[in-house]
Amino acid sequence: MTGVGLAARFDGVVCDLDGVVYAGPGAIEHAADALNALTIPVVFATNNASRSPHDVGEHLRRLGLRACDGAVLTSSLAAARILARDLPSGSQVMAVGGPGVAEALRAVGLHPLTPGADGAPAAVLQGYGAEVTAAELGEAAHAIRAGARWVATNDDPTLPTESGPAPGNGALVAAVRLAVDVDPEVVGKPHPPMYEMAAEVLGAHPARVIAVGDRLGTDIRGAVATGMAGVLVLTGVHGPADAAAAPVDRRPDYVVEDLRGLHEHYPEAQREGDWCVRGGARARVAEGRLSVDGDGMDAIRASLDAVWAAADGGQLRREDTGRLLTNG
Repeated sequence: MTGVGLAARFDGVVCDLDGVVYAGPGAIEHAADALNALTIPVVFATNNASRSPHDVGEHLRRLGLRACDGAVLTSSLAAARILARDLPSGSQVMAVGGPGVAEALRAVGLHPLTPGADGAPAAVLQGYGAEVTAAELGEAAHAIRAGARWVATNDDPTLPTESGPAPGNGALVAAVRLAVDVDPEVVGKPHPPMYEMAAEVLGAHPARVIAVGDRLGTDIRGAVATGMAGVLVLTGVHGPADAAAAPVDRRPDYVVEDLRGLHEHYPEAQREGDWCVRGGARARVAEGRLSVDGDGMDAIRASLDAVWAAADGGQLRREDTGRLLTNG
């Protein structure tokens, strides 16, 4: 690995975790070595609100990463920091979700209240928790209607599990929304606040930061919304066909096979007539068909350039873009 690859163009990295660094408890191949070899700082940003930065940091260190707890930004901690900017120290905040929600509030000097406990919370912080009950959601709704500020760590509609998708924090937030008349402030990806905070931790302007993730709708959309360059890594949920079909606000600036790509040369986009060129590969769309010369990642990158250009130019229906590439 060298210091002259893609990452060397930037001042910092915001890195997603699940599907990028690990899959469940185990590491994704090459991830730890690639991240340890970076010469620019990394912040690990996750929408998972149920674990504390220390727990996440321990997980990363078990996988061989040289990561301190301060390099982990959970959506719970980001949301708690936003509340701490506006509330006096020691203010009561109703904590709805897993243990990471209450722990984040304590870390910033706020006082977490258990739903249903006596008190007058100034805010409700709602994150995912596998054991959140309907009664707790009801208490949150009562507090919000009484004037408490409502902040949600994230609004992911589903949560990946070994048995398939399960209702995520977005589903729990939607349940509360049915009983109140206001919308929550949402901090996690794809909303900008957590990415903006990650840039602050890195000490870099968002335009000088790359955001790495495996999900177009959260990681890449959040990067676009924050003004960061988005890197889609093909080790998780979404693949080339998904990227081809993505609307403009979810298109990655870069596509890499795995995190080793951060250290590799990334060819600039070029045109040769109606061909889109990336490195040693080229692609074009004509009469609704994609033609590709070359193989490997450069062929995928050239193909995405060609499909997006055809869709944006009205030569290809957007509903047809995804079928021209495969995710395999």
